[in-house]
Amino acid sequence: MQAATGSELPLDPDLNLTASQTEKQKAISDQLELESPEAVLRWALREFGPGVALATGFGAEGCVLIRMISEIDNQARIFYLDTDLLFPETYALIGEMESRYGVRFEKRTSGLSLSAQAARYGERLWERQPDLCCQLRKVEPLREILSGLQAWITAIRRDQTPARANARVIERDRKFDLVKINPLVGWSSRDVWRYVKEHNVPYNPLYDQGYSSIGCQPCTTLVQIGESERAGRWRGIAKTECGLHQ
Repeated sequence: MQAATGSELPLDPDLNLTASQTEKQKAISDQLELESPEAVLRWALREFGPGVALATGFGAEGCVLIRMISEIDNQARIFYLDTDLLFPETYALIGEMESRYGVRFEKRTSGLSLSAQAARYGERLWERQPDLCCQLRKVEPLREILSGLQAWITAIRRDQTPARANARVIERDRKFDLVKINPLVGWSSRDVWRYVKEHNVPYNPLYDQGYSSIGCQPCTTLVQIGESERAGRWRGIAKTECGLHQ
């Protein structure tokens, strides 16, 4: 884990990430790979201004980035997807993070209420067709907000799932057609929790109860010793991603 620095990145001044210069994206990512997450965030905010936003699900990684970005610019855009199925502990954490860091979270929701979804697709869709439920309650609201952005910042790490193993610090998100910035992509879980403890970052108390990846309440279970970090998500189904990072 690298320490934050207050200096500007020593990037080639010609390496500006614009639509006409996407061939330089890999060069920028290669340079930022050697920098701290804080330096990556500074670059993103300087490069895109209000055209970039941090997406968070309030996992430990997201809480780390919220703390980092608040130290740089507490007016930076941060949003979350409220599926109406989050844990009560997650909703409580949202308020705690806003109070602690002086940030404001933009809430994005599905166009369908849970009752309307049940009327159209049947009760407890997440049990029968979890991909469709994720599409309705996560992917479509995300697509809507990303359509108005040039770039988005995520909290993914390479070691979380095979789908994320080749993620870069800066990459083109072909699914949503914008730049994707992953400041913590090279970190491990140990790096994340070290930062949480060193900076007294609030986190979801469910982690202390044995959860290691926290999403919607019906689709999240405790993880047993020896299981992978995301084994508790969509347990019993060959599914490890909700569709946001695929």
